[in-house]
Amino acid sequence: QVQLVESGGGLVQAGGSLRLSCAASGRIFGINDMGWYRQALGKQRELVAVITGGGSTDYADSVKGRFTISVDYAKNTVYLQMNSLKPEDTDVYYCNAEVRLDNDGTTWHGWGQGTQVTVSS
Repeated sequence: QVQLVESGGGLVQAGGSLRLSCAASGRIFGINDMGWYRQALGKQRELVAVITGGGSTDYADSVKGRFTISVDYAKNTVYLQMNSLKPEDTDVYYCNAEVRLDNDGTTWHGWGQGTQVTVSS
């Protein structure tokens, strides 16, 4: 059984920084992809940043230059460093991962419970 647990959200003033963490636990053979998505009330969930097992990253245009995704493979943990936060970054942020459960192609894909980020103006 794989679980994703996010932490690090909170309230911050515009221009400030937060670092989100998402720890994957369970019988994990390896990580294919881990990423962060966000969803505000009444809006669709959107990609913020993703990192592959090969280290490639992709970011939403709205966060490029401000957010950085990284992963600690030893800890099966992905981070999202958020700098120069803006009020429009206020959202619930969700961790997403695709992990390998063995070396035969079995994968698990799921979501964390979400962590609230609120940026005041």
